[in-house]
Amino acid sequence: MLWPYITLVSAAAASYAGYATMAPQSQLYGRTLTHGANPRQIALTFDDGPNDPHTLRLLDVLARRQARATFFLIGKYVRQRPDIARAIQAAGHEIGNHTYSHPNLIFVSGARLRQELTDCGKALEDALGRSATLFRPPFGGRRPNVLRTARSLGLKTVMWSITGYDWNAQSPDFIVDKIDPKLGQARRAEIVLLHDGSHLGFGTDRSHTIEATRLLLERYAAQRFVGVSQLTQQAGG
Repeated sequence: MLWPYITLVSAAAASYAGYATMAPQSQLYGRTLTHGANPRQIALTFDDGPNDPHTLRLLDVLARRQARATFFLIGKYVRQRPDIARAIQAAGHEIGNHTYSHPNLIFVSGARLRQELTDCGKALEDALGRSATLFRPPFGGRRPNVLRTARSLGLKTVMWSITGYDWNAQSPDFIVDKIDPKLGQARRAEIVLLHDGSHLGFGTDRSHTIEATRLLLERYAAQRFVGVSQLTQQAGG
């Protein structure tokens, strides 16, 4: 009579384990940074760059408000446009490793995982003159070996607490409407996921994201926009 119960529990455990590989705030497979403690801080993060011309336009928007952000760059794009990576660094923003070619790391071998991280790290070091210390897994996909490998390479894994769903947004307002309700009620420092590029191709149009960023910077002008390493009393990492 116990078999149906055991089967149900096993299925639920397997389902949760699968969920935890992609859920941005899950800590099941290891500690990651998901937010800070000070609600007067906001950490905007941008994935999948560098991307011409949208990353450079985004830098202009951030500079007008003296805002700092964090960019998780794809190594193959850094090789293509190291000048944009250098422009991000020169503007005072943080830069992190987002793998070399943006695979879902849940499904790659241990050797491929390490190669993706080291190849991106080398591209960043060649472009910037220093190594990255931050890492974000593509799609948020991770399992224990992903986090262990990142730590062994001196990388701190950064996830997020709010997403703008900007990869298929039809307007800037769509992005803002996904973010604004959560930021407006925040009791901690939120890490916001946005994209200045796309793993699907260099040159992807991110004009909606740029305009949404401008609107958010205006709306929350009383708060401090910081890089993830500047979050005070960091929680989850």
